[in-house]
Amino acid sequence: DVEDLIKPEDMVVTLSHAGYAKRLSLETYKVQRRGGVGVIGATTKDEDFVERLFVANTHDSLLIFTNKGRGHWLKVHQLPEGSRTAQGKALVNLVSLATGELVRTVIPIREFRDDQFLVFATKNGIVKKTELSAYSRPRVGGIIALTLDEGDDVVEVARTDGKQEIILATRAGYAVRFPEEDARSIGRTSRGVRGITLEKGDAVVSMVIAKPGETLLTVTANGFGKRSPVDDYRVIGRGGKGVITI
Repeated sequence: DVEDLIKPEDMVVTLSHAGYAKRLSLETYKVQRRGGVGVIGATTKDEDFVERLFVANTHDSLLIFTNKGRGHWLKVHQLPEGSRTAQGKALVNLVSLATGELVRTVIPIREFRDDQFLVFATKNGIVKKTELSAYSRPRVGGIIALTLDEGDDVVEVARTDGKQEIILATRAGYAVRFPEEDARSIGRTSRGVRGITLEKGDAVVSMVIAKPGETLLTVTANGFGKRSPVDDYRVIGRGGKGVITI
């Protein structure tokens, strides 16, 4: 296998909002004192910006999920290795995406364990939890990661240990917090269950893992933002309407 010839090495993976990706050796970034201005990690086009940056090994897998509910695999070593100022390569040239299909989440995976889960959230308020091991067999062209209703889209995908709490937030400023255990683990191609009850015209815009003692940052389209203690959001059953978050 070609991978046997690839040196195991920690890489910094950079992903932009417009879907450009690249990897750099961790050694490229020199250690600086706290408070420094840093160094350029990527060059972006106008109106594009770096959305995610994480460290992963060249032998790790990247699980790529799209708004249309499909999943793709890439090995970290399959990403182009560029300079610090390079833009990277468009993910659409690395995985098979349909017209209008957008990458929603990229999750680095070192080991596909049975005690780890993926939780999906959709625009229409559906959540689905499936064992991570169900996504351990790569297929050329990708797979169906979950079944979507007509007009629905995937908003977020998160990796969990099965015992987390989840907050779903909506366009109209509502949020619901519920235990992940309220959504039992189901098959890879299943539709999922109701995570939040939406008012007419409302839609889920984000999902986060809620951790007691931390704060939830809410940002609006017109640039207003605020932080609220996670503990202010009482835990209710999955499928509730939630409370006003902003």
